[in-house]
Amino acid sequence: MKNIKYILLGFYFGVVLVKSEAISWYRIVEMFHFQSFHLFGVIGSAVVTGIISVLIIKGVHLTTIKDEPIDLKPKPFLPKANFFGGILFGLGWALVGACTAPLFVHLGAGNYIIIIPILAAFLGTLVYGIVKEKLPH
Repeated sequence: MKNIKYILLGFYFGVVLVKSEAISWYRIVEMFHFQSFHLFGVIGSAVVTGIISVLIIKGVHLTTIKDEPIDLKPKPFLPKANFFGGILFGLGWALVGACTAPLFVHLGAGNYIIIIPILAAFLGTLVYGIVKEKLPH
């Protein structure tokens, strides 16, 4: 099992999300009501970590686990698609109380009702794949 380090890293990420209360529905509601800085701080630190990671990947020319080069092409700016996609994502996040990665952390923490949003996320991805060519990109 040569990829055990990635599984362990995933478990660590889940523990960090739980301990930082990033999966707490109450923290998410506080964020959307602008009552607390807590989750904004968590998200902001994730953005800074992502920026630093991309700079390291570009600077050191890291490769994937299959020794392929990591291709970091800039994404096109699509205002309409970004706006409506962001609105849909935000509405789903606010309604469910979790974005995509924490859904699985909730499941691992024993919150089995989260299976419904996980299935809805898979269904939404499937529908997007079907209608992608008809959407304004």
